[in-house]
Amino acid sequence: MRKGAKAAIVGSVFAVMVGGAGYGAYNVVTAIGGGGGAAGPAAVRTGPPSGDEVKETSDKFFAAWEKGSATAAADYTDNAADAQPLLAGYRDDAHLTDVRITPAEPSGATVSYSVKATVSYEGKTKPLAYDSELTVVRGQTTGKALVDWQPSVVYPGLEKGDTLVTGESASPPIEAVDRNNVVLTKEKYPSLGPILDVLRAKYGDEAGGTPAVELAVRHADANAGAKTLVTLAKGKAGRLRTTISATAQAAAERSVTNYAESSVVAVKPSTGEVLAVANHRKDEFNAAFEGELAPGSTMKIITAAMLIDNGVTSMNGPAPCTDTAVWQSQTFHNLTGMKANESATLANSFLRSCNTAFVKLVDEKPLTDESLTTEAEERFGLGKDNWKTGITSFDGSVPASGGSDRAANAIGQGDIQMSPLNMASVTATAITGAFRQPYLVSPKLNDRQLATARGLSHGTSAQLKEMMRLTAAQGTGATAMAGLGPDYGAKTGSAEVDGQAKSNSWFTGFRGDMAAAAMTEEGGHGGDAAGPIVAAVLRTGG
Repeated sequence: MRKGAKAAIVGSVFAVMVGGAGYGAYNVVTAIGGGGGAAGPAAVRTGPPSGDEVKETSDKFFAAWEKGSATAAADYTDNAADAQPLLAGYRDDAHLTDVRITPAEPSGATVSYSVKATVSYEGKTKPLAYDSELTVVRGQTTGKALVDWQPSVVYPGLEKGDTLVTGESASPPIEAVDRNNVVLTKEKYPSLGPILDVLRAKYGDEAGGTPAVELAVRHADANAGAKTLVTLAKGKAGRLRTTISATAQAAAERSVTNYAESSVVAVKPSTGEVLAVANHRKDEFNAAFEGELAPGSTMKIITAAMLIDNGVTSMNGPAPCTDTAVWQSQTFHNLTGMKANESATLANSFLRSCNTAFVKLVDEKPLTDESLTTEAEERFGLGKDNWKTGITSFDGSVPASGGSDRAANAIGQGDIQMSPLNMASVTATAITGAFRQPYLVSPKLNDRQLATARGLSHGTSAQLKEMMRLTAAQGTGATAMAGLGPDYGAKTGSAEVDGQAKSNSWFTGFRGDMAAAAMTEEGGHGGDAAGPIVAAVLRTGG
């Protein structure tokens, strides 16, 4: 009988069981009229499940799961079609047996539980233990108390399309090492964990290893790499050399943990090699490489380059900083407390991060809606979707925008999207004049063709570098960059996002042959959160 079916019973009170193989809730139908009249179907129950229902449903679900009865267990969920294959695969594909589930007392509709099982494959066995939780909800059509189906019910962190599989690994294990042959492990460098999984999936074969036998989480996207849970037989690890600097990576790992939802990237401007990449997030998303967020005033590096390259102004040329600026009927403001300076130069408005100065200048001839896009693509190598860093990355987006977005784009809002990797590359290009596409694994390993761009003239690069030096020495970046001289520079940024109480904090800077950029969601001003992260990484010198 399908979930949601109703039974009409004539006569006395009956309890009618519905659901697969006798499992499920029941409807109680009471005879009416005393004279043999027919009773109508019972009303479907509504409202949150009671404590007794939560316990009963979860206990029955656990019992069926322990027995390996995937269909019966799935029938206790609100999405049996999705639940059944994953529950069946728990035994058939993951080869998990001797399952024992120990639930805690329900907390409202939520039940936490511990799972102990044995991975058994080709005569090899190992234990698996973990904790997870589920929530019991009221079925909309049946009124039954049902497990709210999520893949994470089976194993924490599983998402739709993920599977648990035991067998020969899809890719041989790797021993990833840094530029100086220091071994990089997820235990020592936690935020590298997901990246190491991806590197294994992409380069395991090229690195020369042999497969292991393991229980792993395999994702629908093969490029995401598999996550090993239990190793039953070790394979031979192949050695994969990366561009990472263990020293810089350690500093990046420590610094991002000081701020929630933070990411940082460091690159070597003279080569494009990625020296560090770290994320401190609730999920495993590599926002440092793949994030797509407005970069705020760090974008003014590219905007300043556009102004200089198009002859609008120069470092020592005029860039008046007014209290407000109106563009296409939209009024733009500066940070609270910033004093107007009608006689400001571009360098002065840059180091103070005056929005209105940049908004006013983008109206000057010969600039058009396409000018910022052209500068970003041709000079800084952004927005062409052709970077080949060695793992998945976002190449930045600087679309040609008209109306008020043309002015907003100039100050890193509007339609502009960047990642910390993009902004670290922008700084590297600004201070050297050459665009060198960032990469984490040498292109020689698999004959990748790196992206190219024209880069900047010596004069433009020299002006950008000097303005960043002034910003670090006496402007908005001075507090964060204190003590890092003499060859250093920075640019701060804060990006307002609808629905957020605080702006996102952005910061990019350089010191010697090292450039870095960081982003902290809802971190406030650029120098408050992202700034200290960048400074900590730059102090290592790579």
